[in-house]
Amino acid sequence: MSDSAVEVHPLTPDRWPDLVTLFGERGAADGCWCMWWRQTSEEYRTGRGESNRQAMEQVVRENRVPGLLAYVDGAPAGWCAVAPRDEYPRVQRSRTVKPVDDQPAWAVVCFYTDRKFRQQGVGRVLLRAAVEHAVAHGARIVEGYPVDPAGTRVTPDAGFHGFVSTFRAAGFEEVLRRNETRPIMRYIAER
Repeated sequence: MSDSAVEVHPLTPDRWPDLVTLFGERGAADGCWCMWWRQTSEEYRTGRGESNRQAMEQVVRENRVPGLLAYVDGAPAGWCAVAPRDEYPRVQRSRTVKPVDDQPAWAVVCFYTDRKFRQQGVGRVLLRAAVEHAVAHGARIVEGYPVDPAGTRVTPDAGFHGFVSTFRAAGFEEVLRRNETRPIMRYIAER
């Protein structure tokens, strides 16, 4: 599929039904509703499913734009969570991806692609759009915490962070690696 076949739009209240359609009954993966990075472990564990759906819907209803939706032929095909890094408390507490410095940054923390559209470039288009979205909203630094499979097979669900190769192709560079398979990568916007 060509990149031009994928349209990307911010998740706004009028597009909420499209995220519900994309995520389906399982809330993308195991009732997550892309709340994992926004909650403590206890909040996430007890909120799986309907509570997480309501929490994400509240973020959207507050017009906070928690990410971007990709569409193919008008149907929701993929999702990318992108927001200022301070909206993700779990990033702040993580031993693996905690901030490397105190510079303000936006973070790309999650991808989800409908099975029908996997391995067709939807994630690549979403990542480029996420960078453009963040920069348009004042970001100078955009971070990602992708998986570096280092020759091992990664299941689609395990790849929700994105992959190093996709981030490199979008102009991100590795700045630190505290874990063998999870580098911190940054895109620095030109001013």
